[in-house]
Amino acid sequence: MTEVPHLPAAPPALNPQRWKAMPIIALAVSTIIMDATIVAVVLPVLIRDINLTASDAEWIDSVYAPVFASLLITVGRIGDIFGRRRRLLVVGIAIFGFASVLAAMSYSGTTLKAGRLLQGVGGAMILPATLSTVNALFHGCERGIAFAIWSLTIGGMAAVGPVVGGWLTTSFTWRWAFLINILIVLIVLVGTLLWVPETKDEHVERRVDLLGVALSIVGLGCVVFALIEGARYGWWAALEPLTINGFSWTWFISPVPVSMVFGMLMLTVFVVVERAKARAGSPALLDLSLLGIRSFRCGAIAALIVALGEFGMLFALPLFLQGALGYTALQTGWLILALAVGTFLISGGIPQLTQRLGGRSVVRIGLLLEAVAITGLGFTISLTASGGVLAARLFLYGAGVGMATAQLTSVILIDVPVAQSGQASGLQSTVRQLGAALGMAVLGTLLVTTLGVATAHNLSSVPGLSEPARELAMAIVSGSAGAAVPELGAIPGGRPVQAAAEPAMVTAARTTTLSAAAIILLGLLATIALPPMKPQDEESQSEVAVVRPRPEAALE
Repeated sequence: MTEVPHLPAAPPALNPQRWKAMPIIALAVSTIIMDATIVAVVLPVLIRDINLTASDAEWIDSVYAPVFASLLITVGRIGDIFGRRRRLLVVGIAIFGFASVLAAMSYSGTTLKAGRLLQGVGGAMILPATLSTVNALFHGCERGIAFAIWSLTIGGMAAVGPVVGGWLTTSFTWRWAFLINILIVLIVLVGTLLWVPETKDEHVERRVDLLGVALSIVGLGCVVFALIEGARYGWWAALEPLTINGFSWTWFISPVPVSMVFGMLMLTVFVVVERAKARAGSPALLDLSLLGIRSFRCGAIAALIVALGEFGMLFALPLFLQGALGYTALQTGWLILALAVGTFLISGGIPQLTQRLGGRSVVRIGLLLEAVAITGLGFTISLTASGGVLAARLFLYGAGVGMATAQLTSVILIDVPVAQSGQASGLQSTVRQLGAALGMAVLGTLLVTTLGVATAHNLSSVPGLSEPARELAMAIVSGSAGAAVPELGAIPGGRPVQAAAEPAMVTAARTTTLSAAAIILLGLLATIALPPMKPQDEESQSEVAVVRPRPEAALE
């Protein structure tokens, strides 16, 4: 990376509205987080209420992520070119609000998946708009404070999400868990128009790389589809036909390996095309020179691995709590609140910790806390698990998340020039969301597969259970990802089946959780490659990262 001479950061008087804009920016991005936590809590209720299959549940929980991930690079670039407020934030939050209404009005898995897909489109516009706006508006030590506020608000909405979603689902209906987004959408729309200034790159080429857009969307979508649907359609030989709008895949080979190979091919072509465009001086969707920045490259790899473990664990936990322990959605929300409380309490001290220890050290400590907490959670999972012990583990995990997430974002972007902030924030967010999709797909598949094997083993020892009844019970348990286990006891003769399925759910949840801990440990190991950074140098590095020839050109 070419060395940039150290220049003073832009003076505070450059944009007096930036601190008025900060709460709106944070609230906008936290809407995405709150919605994700709500879906995790109400998912078991959705499975029972509208008869979702395990695959439907995975898609409803994760269809958001591949759409989100596949669009982030594109919309980040559009924000750089045309403006991040009007073109991204306002339009994105409006789409997100409409999608929330659609999801709330759903009576089938298909409509609900469509609503979640549109939420992914809206969220893909919101996140890079907010992150690159923060990166452009705040300089030096103020940037660290801004990122801390951004992270703290996310933690707050992560706390509100499970509790509010659980309360609305338990006291009223799960539909209000989506409709609650409308109030936040209205606040963000008004606040954005009043206080958030427009930012964009005045020097970027005013054309969009349509070929790159198509290749990235198709490639990422196919890869994530393969990971999510492998257990359903078969990893090699077809287990059941794939039917889409009248077309039926009836070949011997499963569509899963075909989708995976095609997706990887499209991503390979995408990289080749983007490199060729860069050499020719043509507009490219993705500036691959960003990967030449060591802090960005190594931090993005770590973020991918960490997101894989974190989101996979959060997919499995509510299913275990409600399927094996019989928690209601509200009780699940209150328990998960401990996670967000840990994030809240640690976030206030992050700027001081960063000044003393450095961003890289704070990230490593946070990831270590996450791994220790999830490992403890895995060994705690049982049919007699204490809610207090589970809450303590989640509190420690939340503290780790609070330390690692915000600082990892800051470390990833610390050497990125502001002219490339839209692309960089979009790319690092894409990496995180791809990790989230992979986590829910891989660990979700592990959960369902382990649950099926363990249930079959336990049912084999149930006396007097006929083979058709055994197969039906296995289909109910595996097909609902364990969410239907509490209802088995209400079926005549179903109590022995429930007694066999509950320990199977424990086995599956424990295996999935410990696997998530191992993945996060890999993420911790990946941070070894992050470049060393002295605590006292981080402010000056942040200032260098935002230097540009005409700072005032970033604001209209």
